[in-house]
Amino acid sequence: MRRFLLVLAALAATGCVSKLAYGQVKSALVDAGLSDDNAACMATRMTDRLNIIQLNKLKKLKGANRSLGQFLDAVRKIDDPEAIEVTLSAAALCTTGLAPEKR
Repeated sequence: MRRFLLVLAALAATGCVSKLAYGQVKSALVDAGLSDDNAACMATRMTDRLNIIQLNKLKKLKGANRSLGQFLDAVRKIDDPEAIEVTLSAAALCTTGLAPEKR
């Protein structure tokens, strides 16, 4: 286990984990019914602000297509206030076009 954590830390230092997480989060958001543009914007914001454990909690929400509102309702049910806050703010900023990633 210690070896795995050291490898993960080394990958995180090089940015590899962030790039892998971005792709997985974006894919999960698209699978959940979000548009490609909004998913890309939100994934950028979320992977910059959340850790791997939090992102895995959100990744488990992927499934049947749903509206953004339904997805956010599902996010509110996970037991992680920071992940909820980051996801909701990313959704608000990205869907309104106010996020720098959307410009």
